[in-house]
Amino acid sequence: MPHTFFIAPTEIKTGLTSITLGLIRTLDQLGLKVATCKPIANFEGNHRHRSIAMIHHASGIEPPQPITLTHAQAMVGSGKIDRLMEDVVAMHHTVAAQADVVIMEGIDPDRNQPYTAKLNVEMAKTLNAQVILVAAPQGRTPKQLEEHIHMTQGLYDTGKNSNLLGVIINKVNAPNNRAVPIKDQAIVSGNGTSTQLAMNELSKLDSPHFKILGLIPWDANLVAPRIEDIARYLQASCLNDHKPQGPRVARISLCARTVPNMVSTLTPGTLIVTPGDREDILLASAMAASNGVPLAGLLLTGGLLPNARVMELLAPSLQKLPVLTVDTDTFQTASQLSHMDDAVMPDDLERVESIMNHVADHLDGQFMLESLKTHLPTRLSPAAFRYQLVEMAKAAKKSVVLPEGEEPRTIQAAVICQQRGIAQCVLLGKKARIQQLASSLGIQLPDDLQILDPDEIRPDYIEPMMVLRKHKNLSYPMAEAQLEDSVVLGTMMLALDHVDGLVSGAIHTTANTIRPALQLIKTAPGAKLVSSVFFMLLPDQVMVYGDCAVNPDPNAQELADIALQSANSAQVFGIEPKVAMISYSTGASGSGEDVEKVRQATQIAQQNQPQLLIDGPLQYDAATTASVAASKAPDSLVAGLASVVIFPDLNTGNTTYKAVQRSANVVSIGPMLQGLAKPVNDLSRGALVEDIVYTIALTAIQAR
Repeated sequence: MPHTFFIAPTEIKTGLTSITLGLIRTLDQLGLKVATCKPIANFEGNHRHRSIAMIHHASGIEPPQPITLTHAQAMVGSGKIDRLMEDVVAMHHTVAAQADVVIMEGIDPDRNQPYTAKLNVEMAKTLNAQVILVAAPQGRTPKQLEEHIHMTQGLYDTGKNSNLLGVIINKVNAPNNRAVPIKDQAIVSGNGTSTQLAMNELSKLDSPHFKILGLIPWDANLVAPRIEDIARYLQASCLNDHKPQGPRVARISLCARTVPNMVSTLTPGTLIVTPGDREDILLASAMAASNGVPLAGLLLTGGLLPNARVMELLAPSLQKLPVLTVDTDTFQTASQLSHMDDAVMPDDLERVESIMNHVADHLDGQFMLESLKTHLPTRLSPAAFRYQLVEMAKAAKKSVVLPEGEEPRTIQAAVICQQRGIAQCVLLGKKARIQQLASSLGIQLPDDLQILDPDEIRPDYIEPMMVLRKHKNLSYPMAEAQLEDSVVLGTMMLALDHVDGLVSGAIHTTANTIRPALQLIKTAPGAKLVSSVFFMLLPDQVMVYGDCAVNPDPNAQELADIALQSANSAQVFGIEPKVAMISYSTGASGSGEDVEKVRQATQIAQQNQPQLLIDGPLQYDAATTASVAASKAPDSLVAGLASVVIFPDLNTGNTTYKAVQRSANVVSIGPMLQGLAKPVNDLSRGALVEDIVYTIALTAIQAR
């Protein structure tokens, strides 16, 4: 039977669902399979509850539809609370069937609804769940907050064998007056000093049976809405036929001043609010946007529209700047904005993901893991894999050169890696240009982020490159010319051990990244070729796909080498290798040149590493689906359980990985190159910032 945590709010507006999402992420990172359920919720039964939608979008978990609070209270009022609890238990059993841990979210209190606290207590008791209270300071002093928590604790504390585990204090240092403009909220949101004070003042709550499980600091960035949320809330029209997307609204600037006096407000994430007849402000905003400042948008008030000729003139500059218009005047609009609810929208996946990570970063997951009364099997979930990558990279303490140092995504990834301690990043590029790009993106370059000017360091590598390529009679002018390529320059830095790894490919082809490495780094001892793997972050596990990026049509020996390299890579990153050699035929059911190649490759790999679990040929469904494996390969130790799949050629591998990635909305990390003497990794030219961050982490780990 899985372990159950019951998440109970102490009052209204504690951010209950945010805590549930953070707990899902924390437990998932610890390798536990999590299910969640909100048995009773305050909503009308003809639509989906917001918490359910958020949990589903963020985690892929589909909780059952809750019982409405109105119906639950009617049952309590008619003396049918036991029947109600039977329904709650049935719901718990439904979600618990395939889980290690179940998170049951309590009812959000409502001043107009009785019985909410009573129902939460009854559900926790009925399920014999460990209770985690969720509180928020809401303007209280630490002493007042302590008393408030103890009052709620009394409802759940049954004495010696209490199931009350602890409390999570959310929204620490949130501004007391939340009904203020976003601009002001960012200014008054708290700092680390008062968070530490709260920790000290509340430490007396800690005991073997009751603990502070987390202090979640307020972060103004997590309440920053999207421009489309504001447009929907104000019922605004979009004047330039622009689908409202882009930066979040980090601050709001009410502009009625002259242009010289409002230029300072044209900063990343700012929503400019101004009367619709202020073409001068419209012009200044358009110029800022065309110069690369990612403004959130422009909101024109009073039902006034700019001159059509002005809009036509500015059309190219406004392509990335949504221009909204409302009928209310500036004062009324500002008043509406100050009272906008900061609750996250279920479809705002970026914000939900940020909230999950923020909460998880401040929870004591190890204490909760230790509180589980039974030994639970672990699995390497996508969240656990990413978490493990970061922790392993931090421990490695390696340096990674990024030849595409003037590429915006690369700059953002380097900053994240530097801030999180994933690797010491070295950007190749002009410092002034990199600083300009960072400023336009609204990010601050860390002091310890290393930036090297290629023109200044290139002379240091000309003669060493001539030595490495002397068998090719490389002359001084030829070496100097080749080092004009930043990837070649970065590869020379790696060859001379001036850095530990290299990541490129955001604006270069795979060949541009691999060719210098083959020429200057060479293959690792014992490696017959260079191959690649993708780490596919499927909903329930991480799988390794190889080779999907390098070798077009490997022969049997090469395919066996790819399989052994991929199995080793899986092992390094904590994935137990069970290798399936993929073909269009399973076992002896088919014949032909392609099937025979896979069969021979399997035999070669088995001879080289007899202890490795490897089988083939297997069709993909037989390799990954237990029910298919039972009929097609019942005696196989790999079929239905494969964690590493090896494709027979590049056409099959690349097509399959992209089909799975796109159709199933699966995150893939890679390609990670295998077989080189030192780590060099390629990026997709469509890579997201997050993809680059995790590729840097992979590279740092390979360099150990």
